[in-house]
Amino acid sequence: MKLSDFKFTVPEKLIAQYPPKKRGDSRLMVLNRSDQTIEDRQFKDIVDYFRKGDCLVVNETRVFAARLIGVKDKTNAEVEIFLLRELEQDLWEVLVKPARKVRVGNKLHAGAQLTCEVVDNTVSGGRVIRFHYDGDFNTIIEKIGKVPLPPYIRREPEDLDKERYQSIFANKRGAVAAPTAALHFDKKILKKIEAKGVKIVPVLLHVGLGTFRPVVVEDLTRHKMDSEYFEITPKAAAQINGVIDKGGRVVAVGTSVVRVLETVVTTDGHVKAETGWTDKFIYPPFDFKVTSALITNFHTPASTLITLVCAFGGRDFVLKAYRKAVREKYRFFSYGDAMLIQ
Repeated sequence: MKLSDFKFTVPEKLIAQYPPKKRGDSRLMVLNRSDQTIEDRQFKDIVDYFRKGDCLVVNETRVFAARLIGVKDKTNAEVEIFLLRELEQDLWEVLVKPARKVRVGNKLHAGAQLTCEVVDNTVSGGRVIRFHYDGDFNTIIEKIGKVPLPPYIRREPEDLDKERYQSIFANKRGAVAAPTAALHFDKKILKKIEAKGVKIVPVLLHVGLGTFRPVVVEDLTRHKMDSEYFEITPKAAAQINGVIDKGGRVVAVGTSVVRVLETVVTTDGHVKAETGWTDKFIYPPFDFKVTSALITNFHTPASTLITLVCAFGGRDFVLKAYRKAVREKYRFFSYGDAMLIQ
C-alpha cells in the first residue's frame, strides 16, 4: 500500500469546530464487514450492538494543558511551547513556534512562576528544555497552559474544551491529544452497556503529537511512528483474556486502544500485562489478533489513523463509507461523528 491510496478530500465545512451540545448526540455510521452494509444511526444507539460477554476496552489517558505561551529573555518575543513528553525530572521534549527564533541557550519565561532554558535540539525539529519553577509543576501547567486542540480546529481553546476535550474515562495525566472516539460516551450510555453484561476494561496509551504528524513518505514501510507510553495491567489483561476464552468480542474504543492491544498480543491470541513504549504502525494488510470491533471517528486523509481504520475495515469499504459521510454531511475529526466497524 502507498500513501496516495489513503488520500481523499474533506470539505472544510464538515470539519467540526465544536463538540455537540451533549455527549452522545453525535451520529453513528455502522460498517458491517460480513455483508458490506452500512447503517446510519445515532451514537446513543451503539448500545444495541453489544452482546452479553463482550468487553469494551477504553483508554484512560488524561489530556493535560500542554500548550504554553512564553516570551524570550531580553527580546520579549512571544514563543509557543508545546509539551510533548517528560524525558526526566523537569527535562521535556517540546515543539516551539516559531522554531527558527529559539536556539540552544535561550531562556523563556511562561509567567511569573515558570522559566525554562533550551538545552538541546531534537531530530524532529523540536527542542529539549529544562524547567525551573516555584511550587508544583503540574498545578502550574494546568493554571497557565491551554488545552492542546488539534490544528484543524481553527479557534482558540475555550472554557468548554477543558471538559469536552476529555473523555469520561480520563484518569491518568499524560496525553497531548484526546482519544477522540471516547468523547462520545456519557455515563448514561455506559451504564446501559454495562447492564447488557459487558465488561468495561481500561488500558492506557498517552496519545502524543505524532497522532497529528503527517506521513510524508509514499512507501508506508518507511514511515516511523513516534513512540507513546502505554500500560496494560494484570487485571485488565486477565479480564480481556477471560472474554476471549469465552468467545466474547473485544471492542476497542479508538485507534490508541487497538495499538495497545495489538502491541501486547501473544502467539496464542491473548494479551499480556505490560508497561512500555509502542511505535506500532498499522496499515493494510494487517492481521488483527485481538480486536473484534472498533469504535472510531472520521479521520484525516493520509494519516496513520486512517491507515489503521482501513486495515481493520478494508480500504475500499472504509473509503466508500467516507464518501457517503461526505455526501450526507457527517461531521469529521476530533469533535465530529463516530463510526463502528464490526
